[in-house]
Amino acid sequence: MKLIAFRRQLLICAAGLAFNLPGYAADAAPARSGLAQALEQAWRLHPQAAALEGREAEARAAQDVAAGLTPEPGSLSIGSRNDRLNRNRGMQEYEVELATPLWLPGQKAAREAEAASRVDDVAARRVALRAELAGELRDAWWALAAARNARLLAARRLDTARALEADVSRRYKVGELSRIDANLAQSEVHAAGAELIETEATLLQADQALRTLTGTGAPQDMAEEAPPRVAQAGAPATPEAHPLLAAAAATARSARARVTVADESRRAAPELALRMVRERGDFAEPYANTVGIQLKIPFSSSALVRREGSAAQAEADQADAEMLRAQTRVRLETERAGRALDAAERQLAMAQERLALSTENLRLSEKAFSLGESDLATLLRIRAAAFDAEAFLDRQRVARAAAISRLNQALGVLP
Repeated sequence: MKLIAFRRQLLICAAGLAFNLPGYAADAAPARSGLAQALEQAWRLHPQAAALEGREAEARAAQDVAAGLTPEPGSLSIGSRNDRLNRNRGMQEYEVELATPLWLPGQKAAREAEAASRVDDVAARRVALRAELAGELRDAWWALAAARNARLLAARRLDTARALEADVSRRYKVGELSRIDANLAQSEVHAAGAELIETEATLLQADQALRTLTGTGAPQDMAEEAPPRVAQAGAPATPEAHPLLAAAAATARSARARVTVADESRRAAPELALRMVRERGDFAEPYANTVGIQLKIPFSSSALVRREGSAAQAEADQADAEMLRAQTRVRLETERAGRALDAAERQLAMAQERLALSTENLRLSEKAFSLGESDLATLLRIRAAAFDAEAFLDRQRVARAAAISRLNQALGVLP
């Protein structure tokens, strides 16, 4: 009995552990960043992403064709001939021909290499398209973050202006302040309200731009990306495989493979046919069977060869030039993004110092105004400077995060 009870308790513990394992696994799984999740959503809605599936299927089909025994499917011909319409002496002939095209020397290997390059080209284009989408998403992401900060600061300015207007109105009614001060306070409320309306319109536009890409809104916590790796010399480290460079290189390889196919396809495919004929001369003769082999070798046309070869070579030359241009563009964009990040970090440090000075000045000015040692115009001017300093700091924080994203984009690092 004790053994049965022990086994029962063991089964209960094992069942409980099994039910709790998914929860533990979910807790242990690392959470993905907001940008990474937004990129997955945007990729599912991207119109060209669906077309890439068809492109890949086309490339796979080209691979299957190149791996076949013949360049094209064979054909079957069936024919019959008799003399019923003229002499009607019983002449009858039946013919069956089975024909199949043949690979030219070196053509099959060239076709296989060209088909493999097309598959690699589609895969590289998928990664490059995803990288381009990440760039659009990053721009919309940080534009929304900047619009949110601007709207939040405008709302705080309006609340502060309303509080100041209430205090000034109370002191005006008891005769401590003039009508001019009351009008200035009301003007500050109207200016803050107009700024809030403008920031709300900008926020709506930025939110709609992001929703167009992802289909959903952004999370409240829009954390910045991790900074890229930095080399010892201080310059950002260039990744080994940039998506745009990989796509340009794959396109160039595919174009050169088509040149090889054109070189190996100097003429149309030869055709080998097996003919079987069953015939008789008249009613008195028995049927006779004959079997024959036919080989058809098309002639080569120099004009057609030059046309196909020149077209393929032109595409290869263009692909090589585009690859060199992409390398230059990526190098310049990486250099520019690295310098922009360095400038954003320095401006952020200066913005923090500026905010500290403005905050101290605002504290002293509010104290002086409450004691009657300073007028309202001076307080409003110092308060406006403090708000400008805070707004500049918020903009620089977003600018630094956006600069990190642009540098990651230039380096080909996806969220």
